[in-house]
Amino acid sequence: MECVIFVGIQASGKSTFYKEKFFNTHMRINLDMLKTRHRENIYLAAGFQAKQPFVVDNTNATIEHRKKYIELAKQQKFKIIGYYFEPDYAQSIKRNNARTGKEKVPVVGISSVMKKLQAPNWNEGFDELYRVTSENGQFYVERMGE
Repeated sequence: MECVIFVGIQASGKSTFYKEKFFNTHMRINLDMLKTRHRENIYLAAGFQAKQPFVVDNTNATIEHRKKYIELAKQQKFKIIGYYFEPDYAQSIKRNNARTGKEKVPVVGISSVMKKLQAPNWNEGFDELYRVTSENGQFYVERMGE
């Protein structure tokens, strides 16, 4: 039973990473798809009740944003794993510019999240914590020090 929490600015590769690493094993909880916190809460409750591993694929930019998921997961005795997508603002803008329609985020939105982004730390309650970087379409994952 795992609660995986992604942390990173928009267009940092979070959803692509999900598809490559977790698509076959973990339910995806994503506000871009669900549109409301009410729907998100329904999916979270279902995941906990079914003991289904899931990934929270949002920016989760601040400690406060992550706190809700961590507290709920701890109550349900889920393992909490964080993946921090090391910000590369220029690369994210490039990825975002390749998007079309509703997937394309206004640049001001990316800048806003970048300004408030707080790297996750062990004191938040993670059982495992990793840093993700990418280069030429390849992801590199390393455990973050305690």
